[in-house]
Amino acid sequence: MVIWITGLSGAGKTTLCLALKDMLKPRLPELVILDGDEVREAFGHNLSYSESDRILQVKRLQTMAGVLSRQGLIVIVGVLYNNPELLRWNRENFSDYHEIYLDVSLDAIMEQDVKGLYSAAHEGREKNVVGVDIEWNVPDKADLVFNTDDRRPPEEMARTVAERVPRLAEAIKN
Repeated sequence: MVIWITGLSGAGKTTLCLALKDMLKPRLPELVILDGDEVREAFGHNLSYSESDRILQVKRLQTMAGVLSRQGLIVIVGVLYNNPELLRWNRENFSDYHEIYLDVSLDAIMEQDVKGLYSAAHEGREKNVVGVDIEWNVPDKADLVFNTDDRRPPEEMARTVAERVPRLAEAIKN
């Protein structure tokens, strides 16, 4: 199984992944998290943030998720960049696939801007920022969409995900 969580930088992907892990890992030891930033670091930061390198990064995540899910693991992937072809590939190649989109307005993200990424992009100090100078593609077939402008607690969002995905729902019942 692959649960693909996507949204702009600062939308809460890593936070939701960790909330799911905290809730489910004690009941599902076969659960693993693939965080885009951590995978980038594991490969030695050998990719830039250009659109072509972002595509390569997502393909790495897809490959890793495929390898792990074929071994019976539940793989939760938190990833920023997406485009329709990459998401279509996921649906065609992962037999048990669930896509979650964290929808947040750019205004709300820029208001928080914890990493200073968006202010740096608007000041010209940072290039290749998705949502600013790289187009953000809203997933058109997400299985679950959260509007994170309203700052719902991550534990509440994790419970909703777990209730909607049958294999996870069984685990939280017991």
